[in-house]
Amino acid sequence: MTIKIGIPRGLWFYDYYPLWKTFYEELGAEIIISNPTNKNLLDKGVKNTVDEACLPVKIFNGHVIDLKDRVDYIFVPKMMSVYKDEYICPKFCGLPEMVEHSIPNLPPLIDTEINFNQSRKHIMKTVYEFGSYVTKNPIKIRKAYSKALQAYEEYKDKISQGRFPIDGELTSKQLMLNNKNKKKIALLGHTYQLYDRMGSMDIMKKLQDYGVEILIPEMINMDVINEKAATLEKKMFWSYGRKALGTAIYLKENSDIDGAIYVSAFGCGIDSIIGDLFERWTRKDGDIPFLLLTIDEHTGEAGVNTRLEAFIDMIDWRKRDEGNLPAHG
Repeated sequence: MTIKIGIPRGLWFYDYYPLWKTFYEELGAEIIISNPTNKNLLDKGVKNTVDEACLPVKIFNGHVIDLKDRVDYIFVPKMMSVYKDEYICPKFCGLPEMVEHSIPNLPPLIDTEINFNQSRKHIMKTVYEFGSYVTKNPIKIRKAYSKALQAYEEYKDKISQGRFPIDGELTSKQLMLNNKNKKKIALLGHTYQLYDRMGSMDIMKKLQDYGVEILIPEMINMDVINEKAATLEKKMFWSYGRKALGTAIYLKENSDIDGAIYVSAFGCGIDSIIGDLFERWTRKDGDIPFLLLTIDEHTGEAGVNTRLEAFIDMIDWRKRDEGNLPAHG
């Protein structure tokens, strides 16, 4: 009988789902992915999550509920660290425990710990533990992991070339603009916020409808981002925060963009710091218009539309009239 493994469409999903989907399919398991975020799914997540949790965790719990009666296992790894001397985020570190204590009648969780804070030399031990839920054959697990890594690298390459994994499905390649009058805007935030249509108020589609070319951190070389982040006075030990700050420094020094938008989740402690730092840097030099959008389960789409329209209008005004000053000053 084929083992059914459910993968929730939330949190780390947008960074790593091709890796784990390919890995388990190569081992012979059937992968079932939860439905895209919708109002019903969000409402169930909110009802089954502590009030203090951020919006992405509430969404994640909704995806777990969507899967729990359809699978043999639900994939909820305990992600502590994927880089040396860094951690992911408190909500990732305690995610399996949060899910187990929030949602009743769950099937078993695949909750293997991923912790490379010290080094990655024991990575295969972690991979074997993940694979052991399907097979005990180490050769088969190693081959499946090799195939999974290949799928993961291809996925990252496609995003770097202008394709976006909206709700987990790669969009067509974004058209790069060659018209000087068109706008290019950097869109920043956690991947699980930006690429979830409901979690981001579908901001990518809204920007593209305005004819905007979107720049996301995944389109910037990670070596460059890490190099910029290393110039901070104090090391940012949250991985998502380091990526955002490294991108901010890069944009500040290479401002070939017309504006920057940071999409934040209400209740995210890391975003409360990163968003503020980002805004200070952009305003300090005065060269990059900045918009902070903070979203929770009560955010209305009309309000987001109004703020976005005003931001686009302001950029248009700058491009059209900012240099049109009278000769007498």
